[in-house]
Amino acid sequence: MKKTSVYLDPEHLERLRWLAEREGRSQSDVLREAIMAYAARAGRERDFAMAGIGEGPGGSIADIPDEELLQGFGA
Repeated sequence: MKKTSVYLDPEHLERLRWLAEREGRSQSDVLREAIMAYAARAGRERDFAMAGIGEGPGGSIADIPDEELLQGFGA
């Protein structure tokens, strides 16, 4: 293993201390487990509310003639 430093605000530090003491484990062990749990969750496909909303023919506004875009603007 390699040693590293982690900067935590007082709330996170207190929570880490509490978890380690409660479970009878080292703070490093708690952090390692948390990293692995996060990595497992982060590797999954995320479900976004707007997923797939932009699917379609793939056209672009650049494909619309300028005259058509300017209709109604007095041009």
